Amino acid sequence: MLRNWNKPEKPDGAELDERLEAARMKLRVQQMLIKERKIPVFVLFEGWGTAGKGSILGKLILNIDPRFFKVATMDIPTEEEKRKPFLYRYFVKIPEAGKFCFLDSGWMDEITKGCLHGAMKEKEYKKRIDSVKRFERQLTDNGYLVMKFFFHISQKEQKSRIKSLEKEQSTSWRVSNDDVWQNEHYDKCLKVYDQYLDDTNASTSPWYIVDAQSRKWAQLQVLETLVNGIDTALQNSAMAVPLLQNVFPLEKLPRLSEIPLDKTVEDQEYKIELKELQDKLRGLHNELYRRKIPVIIAYEGWDAAGKGGNIKRITGALDPRGYEVHPIASPEPHEKARHYLWRFWNRLPKTGHVAIFDRTWYGRVMVERLEGFCSENDWKRAYNEINEFEKELSDWGAVIIKFWVQIDKDVQLERFTDRQNTPEKQWKITDEDWRNREKWDQYEEAINEMMKKTNTSYAPWHVLESNDKKYARLKALKIVIKEIEKVL
Repeated sequence: MLRNWNKPEKPDGAELDERLEAARMKLRVQQMLIKERKIPVFVLFEGWGTAGKGSILGKLILNIDPRFFKVATMDIPTEEEKRKPFLYRYFVKIPEAGKFCFLDSGWMDEITKGCLHGAMKEKEYKKRIDSVKRFERQLTDNGYLVMKFFFHISQKEQKSRIKSLEKEQSTSWRVSNDDVWQNEHYDKCLKVYDQYLDDTNASTSPWYIVDAQSRKWAQLQVLETLVNGIDTALQNSAMAVPLLQNVFPLEKLPRLSEIPLDKTVEDQEYKIELKELQDKLRGLHNELYRRKIPVIIAYEGWDAAGKGGNIKRITGALDPRGYEVHPIASPEPHEKARHYLWRFWNRLPKTGHVAIFDRTWYGRVMVERLEGFCSENDWKRAYNEINEFEKELSDWGAVIIKFWVQIDKDVQLERFTDRQNTPEKQWKITDEDWRNREKWDQYEEAINEMMKKTNTSYAPWHVLESNDKKYARLKALKIVIKEIEKVL
């Protein structure tokens, strides 16, 4: 892209000023439309050191109400961020609906630096590129406007700017060792940048090359491109997104109605085996921490199926400093205003830790689907998005264990009745539980489809037959131990 780039023609002074003012005015009007239509805008500034990204960004945001935007400078990942998936620190920065987020350098900078300094080999580079393409596409599919700008200057211009900044004590701090290295290895950097831009230039999130030789001219290019992008996003905001074909390997599962639920365990056998399994898991948890392997255990299941008791027996074997249980309820307003996976990215464990989810991202294709909280296009698209999300976690090195806790309709009725008639258990039963029960058949059909379309080789489903809760607890422990032992 950079080598074959046709430099845009710069307008003369009067025309430039006139167009600049018109673009500023338009952006001031558009920000209110963005807010009304609840369109989130994610803007990425990348480019050569000293190309003026920071100064252009400073001028750009003067045209936007400060309540409607955030700016983030993405420095070298912190030690904490290095213990999370690569995309984590970018996904958590995505803006709320109706707001802007500007990133001064981002995922391009991190990947290309890794390539240039030998920290990233070809295989890892390709994996990162796939991650970035999925990330950007998921955002645009979910209504985000993603604008990516690369600020381009020549080697000669960069060298001149570095010298000029270094002359003055008040500006010398703005020149980093990386800027100097970049200028000395300009052709090598150009080749890597060019490859990255080509690899990630998508129709829904294209790259815009900015001629940054003149600051005012660069500002006009960014402003006009941004307002044109916003115009397009406003026109297309109601359009449905094409559904993608699943590309991940799926494994066959029986339908829920085909799974026998008559499995039981004797009390004495349960007590002995429970202790043995918990002792074993306790030892494995220490090894996970030492080897810095993250574990994600996801629980879904019928109301009153025994998820809470099952989780309690797992956590009873874990060091309390090394795990966290996330009870997932209806999204809060700030969560609802973002991509539905955002709140789960925010809850991922550090390497060596365990995250247990009581309800998960699968709410998108169950509750949200059946209760009409998202469109048909949204939940149908979610199968592929969830497979992609779990692939990111798997590629990061996480052990992913997904449980469906299964009971039959009669057992659920018994447990509901028991909860309703027992004062200390009444908090466990709600009107919503009874309403959901009336839709049992619809939920069962949705669950069967969910499991069929998301039972991947890297994140398979495990059904826990929980008519006998004790049997289900032991089975869960055995599966967790088995999956952890595989990676150890």
